[in-house]
Amino acid sequence: MSILFDIDDGVATVTINRPERLNAMDGPTYQALSEAWVRIRDDVDIRAAVVTGAGNRSFTAGADLKSFVGSPGDLSQFWMTQKDQLLNKGLEVNKPVVAAVNGYCMGGGVTLLLATDIRVASAHATFALSEVKRGLLPANGGTQRVLEQLPYPIAMEMLLLGEPIDADTALRWGLLNRVVSGDDLIATAQGYARRLASLPPLAVQACKELAVRARDLDRTSGLRLEETMLRMLKFTDDAAEGIAAFTERREPVWQGH
Repeated sequence: MSILFDIDDGVATVTINRPERLNAMDGPTYQALSEAWVRIRDDVDIRAAVVTGAGNRSFTAGADLKSFVGSPGDLSQFWMTQKDQLLNKGLEVNKPVVAAVNGYCMGGGVTLLLATDIRVASAHATFALSEVKRGLLPANGGTQRVLEQLPYPIAMEMLLLGEPIDADTALRWGLLNRVVSGDDLIATAQGYARRLASLPPLAVQACKELAVRARDLDRTSGLRLEETMLRMLKFTDDAAEGIAAFTERREPVWQGH
């Protein structure tokens, strides 16, 4: 199977499983990955997710270009914009996603990384938006999110030159949260995910959605949406539980409603 999927205590782990191809993604892999993101979005028992690559050499080398380039495909597919949606291609997943980058993170790997919320990398990880060197461009949001998340000159250096950077540089530029040893990578990413899964899910998802939508809203509309969501959260069972647990000096038990 090109995508492995596991759920444990509210945390889904998605593993891109083509180590013989540095976890490069062909059509069937993208389809299976889309199905994984939809399941994470829709399963109320999943509260956070981790995405990583099989083995210790590569997170993902991006699209498996040999399976795509030179094949025109069916033009009618161009207008099927909601088919096999991905995390980085418009699918709205308001549950937090943690990336565990275990090596090469190239092309579509960086594009996927840019669509996650918290990012941990092993010290030997390498990053590049390398499509320009193949006569292509970083699709699935690559040209959009890099300019949202990095300072303009840094983003343009990655986008236009396509040259690799190491993990320490990615951390310094703000692309990552932490760099750890390879042995500690999965445990660190899972630690983030379990902490996220232990929090009230409605509040976590509201915070993520507001933060993501803020990029496309004017300030007045964003503040109004924020106030609307806060009013809804005030009347949830979880909000009542949070206040009760604080008053009674005990750990809260979140129900997600």
